[in-house]
Amino acid sequence: MRPFGLILLLVQALPAAPPADPAAWAVPTFESLGLYFNSPEQGPCRVWYRASGGDWREAHPLVYDPRERQYRGSLVGLAPDTLYDVRLESGGRTVEFQARTRSDRFPIGKTTYLDGGGTDRTLSIREGGAASGWHLVTPAPGTKYVSDVFNLSDYNVVVEADYVILRGLELKNAAVHGVLIRKGVQHVVIEDCHITGWGRIGGARIWGVFHGSDSAIYAENDAGHLVIQRNLIEYPRGGANDWESGHPDGPQAITLIDSRGGNIIRYNTIQSTEDHGYNDGIGGATNYSFKGSPNRDSDIYGNIISNCWDDAIESEGANRNVRIWSNYIHHTFVHVATAATSMGPLYIFRNVFGTSRVSHQDSSGGMMIKTGMNYITIDGERVSTGLGYRFIYHNTALQPGGALDVFSSHELHNAVTRNNIFYARGRTYPPDRGAPPNDFQNDLTGGYLGGGFVRSMFLPSQGLEWFLAPTARRIQWGRVPYARNEKEFFITDPVVEVKNPALDAGARIPGFNDDFAGAAPDIGAFENGRPPLRFGREAAPGFTRPPWELY
Repeated sequence: MRPFGLILLLVQALPAAPPADPAAWAVPTFESLGLYFNSPEQGPCRVWYRASGGDWREAHPLVYDPRERQYRGSLVGLAPDTLYDVRLESGGRTVEFQARTRSDRFPIGKTTYLDGGGTDRTLSIREGGAASGWHLVTPAPGTKYVSDVFNLSDYNVVVEADYVILRGLELKNAAVHGVLIRKGVQHVVIEDCHITGWGRIGGARIWGVFHGSDSAIYAENDAGHLVIQRNLIEYPRGGANDWESGHPDGPQAITLIDSRGGNIIRYNTIQSTEDHGYNDGIGGATNYSFKGSPNRDSDIYGNIISNCWDDAIESEGANRNVRIWSNYIHHTFVHVATAATSMGPLYIFRNVFGTSRVSHQDSSGGMMIKTGMNYITIDGERVSTGLGYRFIYHNTALQPGGALDVFSSHELHNAVTRNNIFYARGRTYPPDRGAPPNDFQNDLTGGYLGGGFVRSMFLPSQGLEWFLAPTARRIQWGRVPYARNEKEFFITDPVVEVKNPALDAGARIPGFNDDFAGAAPDIGAFENGRPPLRFGREAAPGFTRPPWELY
């Protein structure tokens, strides 16, 4: 069978970005670097990195894709706008290069101030900017801008140009999408906005509803390099059906259709009511493909996502160097959907998985991570969409009321788990379907729940924090001898205090838990002795109130 790397490049329409060293290069986001290393030989590939001039640190090794004769992987937990030295070693070959993370401060070339007050007309933005000077669209100083199109216009805002920033707008009652980003548009920032009341009434296809995915933010085919941050997205006009009437169909918060990649979705608060719930919180298309959403070199982190009847985060398609971390996901059916991961690697780490449910009437729950694959034909060649790596590290599943199963029952290959709290009433790991194999190790699992026993693992908190308590309650099975007040007796199946099984019990993962405190990393999303994870728009670094909250 001939390699199909060239075919995939054509299918994906990847941006031309010739590296300084043709063998190895990096693709940056604010806090990550996607690494690429072309090599005809397969074997271990170790990685070291440092902020330029600092001390070298070992990172997560790259994985090899024989289809494209390429190593791929990511550096995570980096600082924005920082130059890094990278060293790759494989088979006696060493490659060194430098890469700078993206700056999260955007130079402004032109500012369009929107008149304060309200409008009932769609705002079309046709003038863009450039990398050296973006076009900022924002309310006039000291005012707020409210677009309420009263269901009489399809969109509040349409973006038809590159290098545009929408900042601090309040967008209401679009008939279809709040913000529409046109096909092929690149480099758009949507930040500090409030989007509500959009979309048509949702519902199942068997009800005769043949539209879906009306979104607060909708990006058409091949749009990409989007930054969506610090927005409050809530209460669509309609709502998705639940699973008791078929596959959910209805509004979404963010939708990307076969994106070009390079997207950053961070520190948004996505919420609603159950009767106005989402199909997916963050999703898109095409699932079983070599493109999809968010496609490649993208980060999704720091978000609160709730009230979804299907997937809270749908990351499906290529998933080439996609990172999903530090999200709080609650009231959904699937927490993170990954069908398919055709290229990979996909990293899912330090997320917190809350309540899962099937329907309004069925609280039995879905699964934490949806998997799946199929075969498609490219240029006459039958190609699998299920060979990309998934790395699943340090996630915490909250119980009771969580997912029934950890993974869905679909076929799964090249999945690696470490240091997750995966208590579930159903199946933890999927059945073995042959090569290439999965690698499931060092997760805290169990099927006997008892909500109080699981809760006892965590310290009480008024915030969205789940630091580990020093001890936890467990049942000691059998007849246990006791001696009290000079009397000896037996107690059957007593409740006892034991050392918390997640404390200092994690395996070392270079690049993912280097800053652990204690004898070893803790299992789960939170590391005792380190700052807590923060979720949602108000947790964003440097957060300030936008105009729609101040005026």
